[in-house]
Order: sequence, then structure tokens, then C-alpha cells
Amino acid sequence: MINLSSIHSLFTKNSYHKTIIIIKIIIFWKDYCYISTMKQQNYSNHRKFYPPHHFIYLPLLIILEIIGIYKIWDDPGNQLIWILFSIVIFLLFYLAFMTRQHYALGLQNRMVILEFKQRYFEIFNRRSDETVEKLRFDQIAALRFTYDDEFKELLYKALHENISGDEIKRSIKNWKADKLRI
Repeated sequence: MINLSSIHSLFTKNSYHKTIIIIKIIIFWKDYCYISTMKQQNYSNHRKFYPPHHFIYLPLLIILEIIGIYKIWDDPGNQLIWILFSIVIFLLFYLAFMTRQHYALGLQNRMVILEFKQRYFEIFNRRSDETVEKLRFDQIAALRFTYDDEFKELLYKALHENISGDEIKRSIKNWKADKLRI
């Protein structure tokens, strides 16, 4: 069996360092929570984090995984239990990461393409099916951040010069915020 006192000792040793780590986590949390309340969006701050997922759940799983791997070698009597513990924690981490990515981003990607088609129709007064087929998703997604005048110019460059989504974002002079993307 797992010796509970050895697990407890991991969390009671050196409380000064734990306090410092907790303070750093709080500061880190505070610094990244501003993203949801930013006044002006631009290239350097357009990514968004979900703090409970990115800064509590996933770091906790990483810490548990590190403890599990450490205990595999530190507690040879319970090595099999710690191996199974580490495998379960890794699978929880993988499942949490992949499920969130798959469902949320899949749906949002479809909506970004639909928004692009609607915007294209409003600007050019014609269907965009052929244009969408020629563009990669990163290009379509990057064009969301442009206003109509830059949209035309950067769309032309994306179609004829095949510039990447990142190059499109870097070329935007007047950034149009997309605060709904998660």
C-alpha cells in the first residue's frame, strides 16, 4: 500500500518554498486574467486563457505526474502502484487537453469559416466557395482581425502570394478585436 505519511511529508516539508510558489501562482493568475478584460486587442495579446483549466487543473495534473514519476524510484516497495498512478494521471491530462481542444476548436473553426463567407459576401456581393477552397484555415482565421479595407488587400496577398496566417496578423495595421474566441 501507499504510505500516506510519505505523501503528507511531500506537502509539509519546507513551507517557506511552498508559500513562495503559491504567491507566484497567484501573480501568474492575475497577470493572465487581464486578457478577458483587455481594452484593446492586438497581435501581442490576442490569445485567451481559461484560468481554471490552464492555471489550476492542468498544472495540478503535471505536479501529480511529477510526484508519481519521482515516487516510482523513491518507493520501490510500491513501484507498481506509482506506475499505475502515473499512467492514470497522464491519461487524465491527455484526455482533458484533447477533449477541450477537439470540441471547442472544431466548433469555433466552423464558425470562423462561416463568418468569413458572410463577410466575403457582404464585401464582394458574391459567394466565396472557390476562395475558401484556395485558403488554408490559418489564413481565414487571421483575416478576422482586419477591417474591410485591409481585408481586401490581405486576402489578395493570401491568395496570390500565399502568405501565412501569422504573416497576415503581423501585417494588420488596424487590429479588429475578436473577443469571443476561446
